[in-house]
Amino acid sequence: MSDTQTMHYLNQTTGIWSWLKTLDHKRIGLMYLFTVLIFFLVGGVFALLIRWNLFYPNHGFVEANTYNKFFTYHGAIMVFLVIIPAIPATLGNFMLPLLVGAKDVAFPRLNLFSYYLFVLGALIALASLFFGGADTGWTFYTPYSIRASSSMIFVVLGAFVAGFSSILTALNFIITIHKLRAPGLTLGRLPLFCWAVYATSIIQILATPVLAITLLLLVFEQVFKIGIFDPKLGGDAVLFQHFFWFYSHPAVYIMILPAMGVISEVVPVFSRKPIFGYKAIAMSSFGIALVAFIVWGHHLFVSGQSELANFIFSLLTMSVAVPTGVKVFSWLATMYKGSIHFNAPFLYVLGFLELFSIGGLTGVFLATLALDVHLTDTYFVVAHFHFVMVGGAIMGFFSGLHYWYPKICGKMYSEKSALIAFVLIIIGFNVTFFPQFILGAQGMPRRYWTYLPEFTLLNQISTVGSWMLGIGFVYVVYYLLRDLKKGEKATANPWRALTLEWQTTSPPPTENFVKTPVVTEWPYEYRE
Repeated sequence: MSDTQTMHYLNQTTGIWSWLKTLDHKRIGLMYLFTVLIFFLVGGVFALLIRWNLFYPNHGFVEANTYNKFFTYHGAIMVFLVIIPAIPATLGNFMLPLLVGAKDVAFPRLNLFSYYLFVLGALIALASLFFGGADTGWTFYTPYSIRASSSMIFVVLGAFVAGFSSILTALNFIITIHKLRAPGLTLGRLPLFCWAVYATSIIQILATPVLAITLLLLVFEQVFKIGIFDPKLGGDAVLFQHFFWFYSHPAVYIMILPAMGVISEVVPVFSRKPIFGYKAIAMSSFGIALVAFIVWGHHLFVSGQSELANFIFSLLTMSVAVPTGVKVFSWLATMYKGSIHFNAPFLYVLGFLELFSIGGLTGVFLATLALDVHLTDTYFVVAHFHFVMVGGAIMGFFSGLHYWYPKICGKMYSEKSALIAFVLIIIGFNVTFFPQFILGAQGMPRRYWTYLPEFTLLNQISTVGSWMLGIGFVYVVYYLLRDLKKGEKATANPWRALTLEWQTTSPPPTENFVKTPVVTEWPYEYRE
């Protein structure tokens, strides 16, 4: 049989219906990828509209209420529909069974059901656009969200439904890792991406129900006027913040841990060295997951909570630097004296290290009580979480997407195009968000429709940077789609990597492996 007739998961069956009812984890991963990229485009358009509106003070092209809606949809779409599912739902779904040597996830039908729940939740949330739109911000803070228009209910219910998708996917991943590993693939030999996804899944299962219940209570309060969070009805608005951030701060690590897992896979391959400190990296994922649940109070330093609580949360927040530092120094030690190959996956690793390090260090500023009082609700916070969540999670996502692109599609992308896109993204990102640190330190508040004239220049620099960043993101999608047809045919293992997914064809057959792989050697040794 010729190469053009080789059967694999993409051509085993054809037609749209074969995709919509598929139980193949690889196809479901691609459907997640396609859906997430669409939401990435929509959320990015809202971001560009926000930045364009802030190009001049007091001369926005939309009124304040419309600006608030742009802000709400940008944040909600990017957090709940893009960054959180970006790596676990797309690369995780596609690669996890391949990495552990399995034919599929533990519950294929549940996996497909999770995808449709995700799409349903997204459609319910976006339906609010046809009923006046939501303008509360992506955090849905009470009491305003209770007193806002009824369209707010659609957004909240959409997030509620999508949350079940996260929970079911996480459950599927944990059971797959425990029960479907190939012979010889003990937990001590598990690829680090699997450990990262495992820790992420634990966070999703434990934290997501808290948000789901909180959002449901929000709907009940708005519909039935029950006093839970609205002080006017006898409720407590700060209670909502505690519930919301008990989920939403762990959600930051739902975004970051999978990206760290990708970095842990890419660094040794392109350094041609075994990973330094395998056990430390694996266990640090669980250290980060643990700390994620006990630091939510740093979002409430100025809410009136006690000085003792503020001190404890400040100390705990700084402690997350320990397991994070373990990972960063292990990656750097792996690179040390390695034979570095600067392909696109590794370039995005370098981008991750630069942006995430800046985001992490500025997080220490915000964890310091005296500084946080000044910086709370300023553009310093906006810059910080974009460096962490977008700079970290999206850089990790693009690194993994380029690394596994040959395996997913059976084609090689253009390294020249990838380099151009990376330069646009890394420069555009820094030009967009670094000025916002200065704006915040100077006192410019976030979430405002306008600003004082003295902030004009830095806002204009930030807006120009957002255009460059947007062009870079669009160009990535363009050449990856282009190279599906025009790219060079990929071999089974173009990177000379040693994990199991590279031991099958590119793209893989429907059943992943012709024969069940057996792991006999570990640690993996890289040679030129």
